[in-house]
Amino acid sequence: MGFDEIIYYPFACAVVDDDGAIMRTNTAFEENIMPKSGKKSNLNITDIVEGYKSEPGRIDAEINGDDYLVYVCPSDDGDKKVMFIRDESKGDGVLLGIALVDNYSEVQESIEESRYPHLVAVIDRKINDYFNGFGGVVRKYENDKYLFILPKAKLETLKETKFEIMDILGKIDMGNIPVTLSIGIGINGSVLSQSMEFARGALDLALGRGGNQVVIKESEEQYTFIGGDGKEVAQNSRVKARVKAYGLVELILSAPDVMIMGHRNPDLDALGSAAGVYAIVSFFGKPCHIVLNRVTTSISPLYNRLIEDTKYKDAFIDGDTALKSIKKKTLLIVLDTSRKSLCECSELVDKAKKLVVFDHHRKSKDYIEGYALTYHDPGASSTAELVTEMLMYMNKGIKLTKTEAEGLLAGITVDTKNYAFKTGVKTFEAAAFLKRNGADTIAVRRLFQSSFEDYTAKAEVVKNAKVFNGNMAISILKKKVENPVVLIAQAADEMLSIEGIEVSYVLCEFEGKVLISARSLGGVNVQKLMEKLGGGGHQTGAAAQLNDMDIKSAVKLLKEKITEYLNEN
Repeated sequence: MGFDEIIYYPFACAVVDDDGAIMRTNTAFEENIMPKSGKKSNLNITDIVEGYKSEPGRIDAEINGDDYLVYVCPSDDGDKKVMFIRDESKGDGVLLGIALVDNYSEVQESIEESRYPHLVAVIDRKINDYFNGFGGVVRKYENDKYLFILPKAKLETLKETKFEIMDILGKIDMGNIPVTLSIGIGINGSVLSQSMEFARGALDLALGRGGNQVVIKESEEQYTFIGGDGKEVAQNSRVKARVKAYGLVELILSAPDVMIMGHRNPDLDALGSAAGVYAIVSFFGKPCHIVLNRVTTSISPLYNRLIEDTKYKDAFIDGDTALKSIKKKTLLIVLDTSRKSLCECSELVDKAKKLVVFDHHRKSKDYIEGYALTYHDPGASSTAELVTEMLMYMNKGIKLTKTEAEGLLAGITVDTKNYAFKTGVKTFEAAAFLKRNGADTIAVRRLFQSSFEDYTAKAEVVKNAKVFNGNMAISILKKKVENPVVLIAQAADEMLSIEGIEVSYVLCEFEGKVLISARSLGGVNVQKLMEKLGGGGHQTGAAAQLNDMDIKSAVKLLKEKITEYLNEN
């Protein structure tokens, strides 16, 4: 950060040497920080800031009768320090943000090469004009990334206008794909470097939730979400899959043993992707176990077929056994969830020293951190698709058994609702790869068969549905079934086939909680709605669970949150 940079900052700033002598200041410093009387030349920073220390950090100071927070940071010159000073009494602190054009490569591929420089220039100009209009500073530091600094007082205006820059870029008419922008903002850090970490974390969360939205991180636990109603940004690049596949192989080879774990009440995507990863680990000769506490009706057909294979003899263990047998260097691979609270054995996440996370759900604020490798793509149809994609690019001669291939194909099929939702080019390529590796679509279909009791219970849920707000259906599962979690999800899917219904909600009581499964045809973002109830998921499929509440109160609360969501949007 050189001398010439600070003159553009909207807040007071000075460059000092190691002895505290002030080398250069900007206009805001001269107007607000410079002594109003007395000595004004050859000033030392200690003349202005009592208790000044040259080490990076924050100092509370009273200057010219006002309270300030003084930030000391290294400059690019090495032996000089840059002072960032903000007046808390006037509310003119700073916020740090990172803006990312999250579908940069896709937009580039959609236009003629000769028009590409013009597109880049238009994007740069619009982003610079927007943030400069709020008195901010913008610097492009990668092809698709921009760092911006704004007065904190401008944040409320940005929120009220819902960050219009996202709509401005979306209206650029130069190709077949609209430009989408993700923004991460950090504020209230104890030092500027912490606010920057907040911004990076917020951007990572925005991308993990599908992109095309703003996430503001105000503390370790407090987040604000704006936007995110558009479709997840699908990434068509194959480079990411190859990189993740290579990284996974390296971690497997360096580990003495591997454990694979999905989410509680697993579905075919969780178990199918676990079988795919098990095939990879087994190929490299490493001991491997799949953590599974309970075999539900939804996965029992696949589970029974897997354990018939001698390859899977003693492969499955419960959470307690896993906790007792995990070693310091054991590699734990978490599949189909990025939330510790939803894992089959959440304590295992805390105990594991080396962690890998593969997931396709939108991230929530309590996502797993501290991983060695993650492959998180909310634009993918399923975790089974991500695992299959890595298998395609490993080129290690890994051979899937017929059951493993069908398990992965079943995972893709169940999460796409028979290829009706969230299917992209890579989804069909993954399905074709599995078909070439022996997957039989008729055998996969048999994995979805349910008992007569479950089928009649699902039909009863659909029959008793009540219309709400004209285009929504709400129903309750009253009959006792073995796996209500899966059944209410299936019933919610089924209700979307009713003419005029665009959103469906099914509730049930299970293990002292009220479970809610929500589905949408895309007009309503049920992920954002379920987050209001402490849940999450995808734009078209989400869920929540309510504690200490009866079913009647839960329906009433759900309707209140639906009304609240509709009023906000």
